[in-house]
Amino acid sequence: MKVITEAMLREQLRGAEPKVYFVPEGKILSPAAREYLQQRKIRVAKGEPAWAAGTAGEEAPAQQAAPAPAAPRYVDGETGAFYTEKPEHMTQLHGDVLVEKGDPRIAFRGKLDSLQAQVVLAQALLHEGGGNSRVIADLGGLLSALREMMRCDVLGEEYRAQPLLGMSHEELRERSHDPMRFFNIQRMELPDYQMGKPYALLNFLRTQAREAEVAAAQAFRSGRRCTRPDLVEALNSMSSALHIMMCMVLAGQYGK
Repeated sequence: MKVITEAMLREQLRGAEPKVYFVPEGKILSPAAREYLQQRKIRVAKGEPAWAAGTAGEEAPAQQAAPAPAAPRYVDGETGAFYTEKPEHMTQLHGDVLVEKGDPRIAFRGKLDSLQAQVVLAQALLHEGGGNSRVIADLGGLLSALREMMRCDVLGEEYRAQPLLGMSHEELRERSHDPMRFFNIQRMELPDYQMGKPYALLNFLRTQAREAEVAAAQAFRSGRRCTRPDLVEALNSMSSALHIMMCMVLAGQYGK
C-alpha cells in the first residue's frame, strides 16, 4: 500500500486551497501528511471526487463546480481514513469508528455473544425437561453479568464486578480451587453423560467461558500489558462460577 508523504502533499497542493483532500484507493496518508492537512484545515475523505469517476485523464468540466462530496460518516480505527459509506469487510467498533471484521476485538465480542446465546439455550433445555429452577435462576444471574460486560465493552466503560452466585471473585476462586473442602467433590472430575444433562450443559458453558476469556486476553493485549483487566477477570470469575455450579449439582446442593 503506497504512502502519501507530507512532501508529496506540499508539491501536489502548491497554490491550491481545497476544502477536501481525497485519498485514492490503495493509498494511505503518513502521520506527517495527515497533520499537514489538519494544519491547513483540509478535510480528508476516502476515494475520488465525483467528477473524477469518468474517463481516465479527463479533466474536470470547465467552469463547472464539482458536486459537494458527501460528508464522511465513518473513520478507520487503524489508518484514520474517512468513509462516507461503511465497507462490507468492516464493522463498527464503537461510535463511528470502523475496524475489519477479523479484528481481535470483534472476535472477542463474537465469543461473548455466543456465550450469552448458549446460556439462554441451556436454560431453555433445562426448562423443557423440567429442570431445577434454581440452576436456571443461577444461569440467569450469569447471563445478566455477561450482558453488562458486552455493554461496557461497546461503550468503553469499566466493568464493575458484580457478585456471581452471591460470591466475590476471591470467594469464587477459593471454592473452585478446593471443591473437596466446600462440596466434598474431587477437583474437576472428568465429565460423563451419566452425570446428567445439567452437569453436561454447565461443563459446556464453562469451556465457552474459558474461550471467551482467552479471546479477551488476545483482544486487549498491548505488548505484555492487558488494557481491559476488568473484562478478563470477570470472565475468569464466570468460568469459576460455572465450575462451582457443576460441583453443586454433583453434591446434590441444588436438590431435585
